Amino acid sequence: MGIIRMKKCWFVGVLLIVVTLLGVEGYPIEDLVVRLPGQPKVEFKQYAGYVDIDVKHGRSLFYYFVEAEHDPHKKPLTLWLNGGPGCSSLGGGAFTELGPFYPTGDGRGVRRNSKSWNRASNLLFVESPAGVGWSYSNTTSDYNTGDTNTANDMLLFFLKWYEKFPSYKSRKLFLTGESYAGHYIPQLANAILDYNAHSTNFKFNIKGLAIGNPLLNMGRDTQATYEYFWSHGMISDEIGRTIKNDCNFNGFTDSGSHNVSKSCNKALNETNKIVSDYVDNYDVILDVCYPAIALQEILLRKMATKISLSVDVCMGYESDFYLNSPEVQKALHANRTKLPYPWSMCSNVLNYSETDPNIDMLPILKRIVQNHIPVLIYSGDQDSVVPLLGTRTLIRELAHDLKFKITDPYRVWFHNGQVGGWVTEYGNLLTFATVRGAGHMVPYAQPSRALHLFSSFVGNRRLPNTTTPSIGG
Repeated sequence: MGIIRMKKCWFVGVLLIVVTLLGVEGYPIEDLVVRLPGQPKVEFKQYAGYVDIDVKHGRSLFYYFVEAEHDPHKKPLTLWLNGGPGCSSLGGGAFTELGPFYPTGDGRGVRRNSKSWNRASNLLFVESPAGVGWSYSNTTSDYNTGDTNTANDMLLFFLKWYEKFPSYKSRKLFLTGESYAGHYIPQLANAILDYNAHSTNFKFNIKGLAIGNPLLNMGRDTQATYEYFWSHGMISDEIGRTIKNDCNFNGFTDSGSHNVSKSCNKALNETNKIVSDYVDNYDVILDVCYPAIALQEILLRKMATKISLSVDVCMGYESDFYLNSPEVQKALHANRTKLPYPWSMCSNVLNYSETDPNIDMLPILKRIVQNHIPVLIYSGDQDSVVPLLGTRTLIRELAHDLKFKITDPYRVWFHNGQVGGWVTEYGNLLTFATVRGAGHMVPYAQPSRALHLFSSFVGNRRLPNTTTPSIGG
């Protein structure tokens, strides 16, 4: 009798463990990340692995999913994509910006990010397209790709990912990212709208887009870069005046300045000489990391002086070291095909279209807003690569094209009693905001303000217009 009772207790115990691991909603046990090397204890679950997009070609995308810190079953699902094109959402968004962990100074462990966006939402990071990070294809020609293929693969990814996580099919979905995600996110949303229009069964519950420092119009954004250089004292009046008078950036391409006049081309070349390599164009107020020193720190497991305005400027090198660890890859169920090259932040195998970066994103954003999907475009004000000067103008033009009235006049917004940035809203659906003191990677330089911006957006709240200390960011 005692033996039977013991066997019964043992069976119940094992059942409870299995149920706990699987979760009541049937999440994939094979993708559960039990614990990352050097990870502090946390209460939320993490999952990582592959979604097979094209079995015939052997094309698969790698994902990393982090549950919300509290009440994940009540929180929305947020996709984050980094740009490039060809840069990793894992090394960028997940382990440098808004994910739950940052690498430690020696690159051998991780520490908590107290301002992770998983305080407000469940987070999904995808290395897209195939050829980025640990995403791969067994068909080499798949690495010759562009915006359309990337959007279609991400749509397929979602449909197959929902099979792994069925309870999220009805969850509110937010699409977010930065930089070239100014192409990725609108085009994915456009593909989702097409899918919803033709589907008689499941429909995506898309509730909003939020994109930071997005590439929206190559010519206008490039022109804004030189305006930014001049306005921040990075080039002389003479060169600034020559660029303003002699350069026509309409039709300017990412592959070079061959479409501009000789005088303009000379001024652009002079600019490249004057703007120092010792300035980070993605965040002009931050110091730069010296890779040799960063490597030495990793090898010696030391922390040296590398903090600029409370930002670890060598975090990218630390993330690279951490993600190339075999123990980390094993914990994440990554690199299952043993790729013949190391993980890198931006792809060395991808051959991305040279013409797609020139696609104007405003018509696609217009369609999205016309489908009553809120769009937040935000800019770190220290970014010279895709500066707020161009983005703000483009969003105003989009609002004019939509015949939207200003529903929240341009004003400051506050966080923790200080100015977090400036914001304006059009037609209750289109918002432009700046984040004070942030560069191209907003959550990296200003994690607290970025979290408050994101939390307000997914919570359908306007950014505060008083100095009353904010809660939850």
